[in-house]
Amino acid sequence: METMTVERVIDAPIDDVFRWLTTTTNYTASPLVLRCRLARRGSGAPYGVGAVRNHLWLIGWFSERITHYDPPYATEYVVDRSLPPSRHELGRMTFTEVDGGTHVRWTTRAEVGVPLLGGPLTRLFARPVITRTFRGILDAAATALTTPPGRTPPRH
Repeated sequence: METMTVERVIDAPIDDVFRWLTTTTNYTASPLVLRCRLARRGSGAPYGVGAVRNHLWLIGWFSERITHYDPPYATEYVVDRSLPPSRHELGRMTFTEVDGGTHVRWTTRAEVGVPLLGGPLTRLFARPVITRTFRGILDAAATALTTPPGRTPPRH
């Protein structure tokens, strides 16, 4: 299992950053994410506990289930199914108010689900691609949340 973490400060209020990043249909603003949809609403909020999200990224397809939802400070999820197959123990985003906006910390703990080769494949291929995808999503959030109304955001 590999633990992968990406961090970023986004110059926007914590409530806005939390809402944008937990509404995963927004992820398609990143060039590495092709499609996201909410397959089942969560308890108390669309992306609350029990929600199921389906994502198609350039690296594969993932069905995620929300296991913890504490707006605007944290959300956690597990990947229940994926192609290519993976083992997933944890996905977590935490949000902290800081000078200059909101600090986001996105951590996942996973491994490619291939016997004997899962560890090396995760370290050599999956880890850099997953962290790049997370960074792309955080970049898209920063652009969406900091571009003044009426202005066209820059293309990535």
